[in-house]
Amino acid sequence: MNEVVHYDVERAIATVTLDSPANRNALSSRLVAELTGHLDRAAADDAVRAVILTHTGTVFCAGADLKEQSGEGGPESGTKRMLALLRSIIELPKPVVARLDGAVRAGGIGIVGACDMALASSATSFAFTEVRLGLAPAIISLTTMGRMTERAISRYYLTGEKFDARVAAECGLISAATDDLDAAVTEIADALRACSPQGLAETKSVTTHDVLLTFDDRAEDMQSLSARLFGSDEAREGIISFIEKRLPRWAAE
Repeated sequence: MNEVVHYDVERAIATVTLDSPANRNALSSRLVAELTGHLDRAAADDAVRAVILTHTGTVFCAGADLKEQSGEGGPESGTKRMLALLRSIIELPKPVVARLDGAVRAGGIGIVGACDMALASSATSFAFTEVRLGLAPAIISLTTMGRMTERAISRYYLTGEKFDARVAAECGLISAATDDLDAAVTEIADALRACSPQGLAETKSVTTHDVLLTFDDRAEDMQSLSARLFGSDEAREGIISFIEKRLPRWAAE
């Protein structure tokens, strides 16, 4: 079986690439397992200074694998996997830089929030789609609320509206929006190559200290909320309507 996440190292930078276009890089158990394995591999490699997290195709990540969530293992397993993945990115002892060049939705935004830096092209768009499915951005609030302004959080959590890279940069979700993504990523990678491995590890622990405290304080409650909502009648209708490409019964026209 071909892998859905690729790993490559060049000049002290590990590139981890999501490559499951058939399901829009949704967070299936297989994709999460491979992604986590590659992150662990980078963490254990003394030759790796930092990680670039990127993707193939026009979607960085569509969020939870909704078909899988309703199948074997149920929402409990999926929400626990998501929680563990986000924490692994935050606590990785090396900087993680998201390279975004397409749609980022729901749980995919949670991954972006967990990264230390995020650069996005003008083709990138974002949306917290949970509220339109009868869900809430519960687990991903752990990595996005500390990044975004309060007004932006209220608007985009509550409306599920799509917003562009410029808005994402203005509200603090990403580091920068750029018309030359490759050049911007190369600039950051070169800057990280010039840094001490020890300096990077210790400095990252400073920048993530408060994030991890908040994460661990709220993680259990947010995971329980997410699992409960995924199992609700309203969310089941929202997910089925999404799969069937129709409005849910509860949507006001």
